[in-house]
Amino acid sequence: MDGRRFSAILFCGLSLSFAACAPKKSASTVFPQAYEDTSQCPTQNRILNQFLINYEDGRFEVRRAKSKQELIENFVKPNIDNLRLVEFDARVYTSPVSEFSNEVVTQSTEDWGQKMSEADEVWSSNVFGEGIKVAVVDATVDYTHPQIAPRLLPNLAERDGVVGVDDDGNGFVDDVYGWDFYGNTPEMVPDHFNQHGSHVAGIILADHTTGPIKGLAPKAQLIPVNFMDQGGGGTLGAAIEAIKYAAQRGAQVINASWGGGACSQTLSDVIRSLADRNILFIAASGNEYIDFDRSGSRLYSYPAVFNLPNQITVAATDIDDKITDFSNKSFSLVHIGAPGKNIFSTVTGGEAFMTGTSMAAPFVSGAAALLLSAKPGATFAEVKAALLGTVDVPPNNQYKVQTRGRLNVRKALESLQ
Repeated sequence: MDGRRFSAILFCGLSLSFAACAPKKSASTVFPQAYEDTSQCPTQNRILNQFLINYEDGRFEVRRAKSKQELIENFVKPNIDNLRLVEFDARVYTSPVSEFSNEVVTQSTEDWGQKMSEADEVWSSNVFGEGIKVAVVDATVDYTHPQIAPRLLPNLAERDGVVGVDDDGNGFVDDVYGWDFYGNTPEMVPDHFNQHGSHVAGIILADHTTGPIKGLAPKAQLIPVNFMDQGGGGTLGAAIEAIKYAAQRGAQVINASWGGGACSQTLSDVIRSLADRNILFIAASGNEYIDFDRSGSRLYSYPAVFNLPNQITVAATDIDDKITDFSNKSFSLVHIGAPGKNIFSTVTGGEAFMTGTSMAAPFVSGAAALLLSAKPGATFAEVKAALLGTVDVPPNNQYKVQTRGRLNVRKALESLQ
């Protein structure tokens, strides 16, 4: 037999063999959630007529259908070769323990968290987070606030471009300051009661020269990305789009003071992929009084419990240096404590105290920005190791977090340097 013909036959046979061994796609492998036994797997927080669509070529979209059966028959099966994963969308939310507290502003309380974290020692060494891009993926941020406005990172192509034109070709028209994935419009100044995003942003980077709030990284640059309604509710699909947008805009730190979504492989993959761009993802542990180390306690506490390499999950501590009773905890899944009770920060029209792990996460985001500005070439892994390896461990008070302690940004900076 001709050698070339034999080789061709052998190659063809091997190809057929490999093809036969490859798992064949089906609706149940592409959309496994649709075939779960829901009596054994609760569907709380799922949106049963809205779906997360992941394509093989990397595209992502949110699609609606009357039911999962309609989606499977009219979309999944006809497009099976182009689909990688389909999941139910789900609801997520911000959950500060108190929107506002009656705390009286005094010199000892307005910046107690900054003092306890020894941020002032870092500022005195002329480290302010200068130039580091931080995305607040949250509710709307009041970017006209005098302590936030100086910290905005404008999209210059859109700011200096033509109104109504996508000048930078990123798919978003007139996104001068950011994008609102809830309203599908450029990021707008809030006109309702939700102050969550503004409060979070102020903790991270409020400008020290224009008001009383002392942001952890007062020269960092803000990318505000809204995906929530003014009541503090949003969806996983919008959150995923918001995270992708923040990465596209060059964020080096992403703050996520929200949760409640069921476990989503799509969300996990998106957060994990941020590591390829050296982006650190900071998540609030949540305020449900939950111990994640107990069986069954993690069902609806995502992204807090993903525990990804480029993620830090943060519990809340108080002025007495104790972990708060409301804060979710875990020796394996929550990494560090940070100030989160009666925290003074920016809101529309001024300043106010708020409480929750939503307030603790931005302390760590701001600290990460400080470290990155002091050592611009640092990797997310180096910054994470410095933050987690230098905590203050209070005597006779073992924090139920992985590090057993609370943020100390001075020590973290010394360790990184």
